[in-house]
Amino acid sequence: MARVGQVGVPAGERLSDRIAVGVLTQAFPPHLVDEVIAETGRAEQRSRLLPARVVVYFVLAMCLFFGQGYEEVARLLGEGLGGPGRSWRVPTTAAIGRARRRLGTEPLRALFARVCRPVAVPETAGAWYRHWRLVAVDGTTLDVADTAANEEFFGRHVSQRGAGAFPQARLVALAECGTHAVFGAVVGSQSMSEQKLSRQLFPQLEKGMLLLADRGFYGFELWQAARASGADLLWRVRKSAALPVTQVLGDGSYLSTVHAERDRRSRRDPMVVRVIEYTLARSGDATVYRLLTTLLDPEEAPARELAALYAQRWEIETTLDEIKTHQRGPKLVLRSKYPWGVEQEIYGFLLVHHAIRQLMHQAATSQGLDPDRLSFTRSLRIVRRQVPAQAAFSPRPTHPRTDPHPG
Repeated sequence: MARVGQVGVPAGERLSDRIAVGVLTQAFPPHLVDEVIAETGRAEQRSRLLPARVVVYFVLAMCLFFGQGYEEVARLLGEGLGGPGRSWRVPTTAAIGRARRRLGTEPLRALFARVCRPVAVPETAGAWYRHWRLVAVDGTTLDVADTAANEEFFGRHVSQRGAGAFPQARLVALAECGTHAVFGAVVGSQSMSEQKLSRQLFPQLEKGMLLLADRGFYGFELWQAARASGADLLWRVRKSAALPVTQVLGDGSYLSTVHAERDRRSRRDPMVVRVIEYTLARSGDATVYRLLTTLLDPEEAPARELAALYAQRWEIETTLDEIKTHQRGPKLVLRSKYPWGVEQEIYGFLLVHHAIRQLMHQAATSQGLDPDRLSFTRSLRIVRRQVPAQAAFSPRPTHPRTDPHPG
């Protein structure tokens, strides 16, 4: 980090040893950041002007204040230092870029895995159906910087109108419907399907969850993979899916069987599922919706309730919109010129979003409110105001470790 004036600074201390990040240090305490840095081999052997811990918080702040330049983000981080006679010349854009490269993606990915979990408690309104925790899976794409490296790795969307203006990264996520907390995420190229990427997320599922998904996800193998996690499933399927009626149930739903593609003709190794068909009570809308579920007992989960429950799947659409439209900004492009930086940025966005949503959940439950009643945009503005106003911390771990990326 750039040299600073020494007036008002304790002997032997640089202002680069203190930096304010407010809410971010509450969600991601320095000791935890140090742990993931050490685990991923990114700790320093020698003292640096931009230590790894500072760079982690810088990436988070960069995603919180997206659209601001590197040096402006650094200035915002340093504002909390204040004090008479203290000054801080922020690091250059080039220095920050080199520090981001040294850090890489792994610490951000590891921090996400350590921190980002479902946050609803039994008292959380709107997060449960009976005893099931409601979660959903969905995907989106993010425009990334138009560079040769990004285009080669991520690719562009191509349609009859031609190629897209920017390369695109594909993000598939798991989110808790009632709190919008993202607890699973995978990043891939634009050409990779949401179905293929989602398979990597299913180990994050567990018994007691009810996973909602739209009709683009259904496939026998994917269904089997999700079911193997122990979670229950409620997925919409296309009207063309072959679902023979084997038993009509008292609530109007029926049992059926599904098979792997290779076993479809022989009907070998069938899996029993329950099918719920319904239409929406809207004038002129005759669309028949078909849901497939692992909940086979209509007494345990009546068809009418499950049909109404499926609307909760839209909560993950809202979650992804919060990240893309409000956090990032509409039509803005991720700044990183290389794939490692794009992934680093995306995990930064996800971590910041989780921190905000966790605060919103705490505020809502303390007042007995549904977290959906709180405004994400307003909460984002509050967090942005708090960052430069909170207490400072030392960015350096107590016991530095070997730096595998000298220079």
